[in-house]
Amino acid sequence: MENITVNYLHRAEIWLCLATVIYFFINGAQIFETLVLVPKWTASPPKSLKILSDGHGMSLKTFWILFHSIHEIVFIMAIIFCWKIDPVRNWLILLFVIHLLVRIWTLSYFAPNIIDFQRMADQQFVTEAVAARISRWQLLNYIRVAVFIAVSIGFIPLCIKLFSIRI
Repeated sequence: MENITVNYLHRAEIWLCLATVIYFFINGAQIFETLVLVPKWTASPPKSLKILSDGHGMSLKTFWILFHSIHEIVFIMAIIFCWKIDPVRNWLILLFVIHLLVRIWTLSYFAPNIIDFQRMADQQFVTEAVAARISRWQLLNYIRVAVFIAVSIGFIPLCIKLFSIRI
C-alpha cells in the first residue's frame, strides 16, 4: 500500500461506499420483485403473464438497465480507486467476477426467457413444458438473487477494512 495519500483513501472510500449502497438498493428491488411480483406473474400462466407485457402491465426493463449500468460503472470506479489497496482490490475483483458471471447468466437465461413469457401472455393455455420452464425460472431466480445478496454482503468487510486504514 505504497503511495497512498489521504485524498486517494478518501476517494476510495467514497466509490466503495457508493458501490455498496447502490448494490443494496438493487438487492432491495430484486427482493421486492422476487417476493411480490414474480409470484403474481407465475401464478396462473398464461393469464398472469399479462403482468409482464409492455403496455398491459409493468415493465421493469428500463429500471434494471439503468440501475445495473450505473452500478457497474460505480463498481468499476471502486475497483480503480481501491487499486493501490491490495486486500480491498483483490476482494473487489473477486466480487466483480462473481457479479459479472451472474449478470451473464441473467442476460443469457433470465432475460430471454422472460421475453418469451411476455409473448405467451395472449395464448389460451400453456403446455406442461412451458409451465415447467416458468417454475424453473422462478426457482433459479431465487438462487440468482441469493448470489447477488451474498456479493453485496461481501462489500461490508471491505468497507470496514478500508475505513480502518490509517495513514
